[in-house]
Amino acid sequence: MDVLGIDIGGSTIKAAIVDVATGQLESDFLQIETPRPATPQAVAESINALVTLLRWNGVVGCGFPAVIRDGVAITAANIDSSWIDCDIPSLLQTATGCYCVVLNDADAAGLAEMKFGTGQGRAGSVLMLTLGTGIGSALFYNERLFPNLELGHLVVNGMAVEKYTSAAVRINDALSWQEWAERLNCVFHYIERLLSPDLIIIGGGVSEQAEQFFPLLNTRAELTAAHMKNRAGLIGSALFAAENLYP
Repeated sequence: MDVLGIDIGGSTIKAAIVDVATGQLESDFLQIETPRPATPQAVAESINALVTLLRWNGVVGCGFPAVIRDGVAITAANIDSSWIDCDIPSLLQTATGCYCVVLNDADAAGLAEMKFGTGQGRAGSVLMLTLGTGIGSALFYNERLFPNLELGHLVVNGMAVEKYTSAAVRINDALSWQEWAERLNCVFHYIERLLSPDLIIIGGGVSEQAEQFFPLLNTRAELTAAHMKNRAGLIGSALFAAENLYP
């Protein structure tokens, strides 16, 4: 079964048609810049443009950077604040004419890694961290998701974690890999004291450069890069939609 997966991020929106039985992409991988400002109407128009480019007329799964409850955005950390209290599936269905299912973007990435990636078949506690414009997090215990974890908003050294050590912060503050790794180690130490995960999976675009900073990291948990790379969010979104076809 094919589903259109969409991953809305603070910087880019990614889309592709996904075979949810295998996790393989069945179309071109499309990526466009997230509108500025990233208002509901502007993002909905961008998503409709992607749906049109892919000539899609079916189910859409969408990962979104917020706490999501029954399709409604409760927060809006890395996107316009006008999304708060927005019924996202209804908005996107109106814009595209497609049945849409929405979940937290990091949860989507985690689902993809647990189904098709480095978390496949892993029992115990698995933590997925996506390092990008912000920091997303997804926690699994015996392959079951604890949704909307949002560890990126924890405060470490007087600053929200994602304002201290996201991939965007590394670039914007011109941090060396060593300097950034020291910040990551501080955050990992704090998170491990809270959750004691058995496995930590690092995702986001920076995971493709894992060789630059993984040797500098120090965790008690096993540490690995996401197998799905920056496709994880859209693949997991498609997978989630396929499992929730009926309202």
